[in-house]
Amino acid sequence: MKRLILSLCAVFMVQKTFAQTLEKMSWFNEPEQWEIKNNKLSMTVTPQSDYWRISHYGFTVDDAPFYYTTYGGEFEAKVKISGNYKARFDQMGLMLRTDKENYIKAGIEFVDGKYNLSTVVTHGTSDWSVIALDKTPAAVWIKAVRRLDAVEIFYSFDDQNYIMMRNAYLQDNTPVMVGLMAACPDGNGFTAVFDGFKVKHLPDQRRLKWLENNK
Repeated sequence: MKRLILSLCAVFMVQKTFAQTLEKMSWFNEPEQWEIKNNKLSMTVTPQSDYWRISHYGFTVDDAPFYYTTYGGEFEAKVKISGNYKARFDQMGLMLRTDKENYIKAGIEFVDGKYNLSTVVTHGTSDWSVIALDKTPAAVWIKAVRRLDAVEIFYSFDDQNYIMMRNAYLQDNTPVMVGLMAACPDGNGFTAVFDGFKVKHLPDQRRLKWLENNK
């Protein structure tokens, strides 16, 4: 019986690996101009918009475009991002969010004329970590892996070799909004393109351990 359950779980996991149907996702702070074509989301990012809570700057903003779907359990999300960044702090990438006080956003942020791999982790207040890039890539792949109460963030320049850029806490056993975020805190907007957004469910570690111990 246990083998049958494990086999059914394996079949289910294979079926749940797919390019997310963008047309069935939802907007939080919908921008004025956006388009979906060939599994790509293109948007003109809303000017003077961002996600940040309190720390260092002393203000809270929660008004940037976020196109999302909701997942429970453990999963892997991935997307290719490219943008014509113009102003300081222009940014785009993946976001995982449970509510306005708890979210992780990760991707590229344009600061002082340079591309930075950027992660903001917010639990009540926000923090910010960056990795400055020596070269300007045409595009970057960002991947987030949620396991139990942690999210691992990776980047790649070729969708083959991924390097970890952050490991952060995010409450487990809680549904998560996961999707595509872009913000333009200082500028007048820019064009952001998200290509091939995919979400893959991962086996629940606690359930697999229980099955292993209860054969």
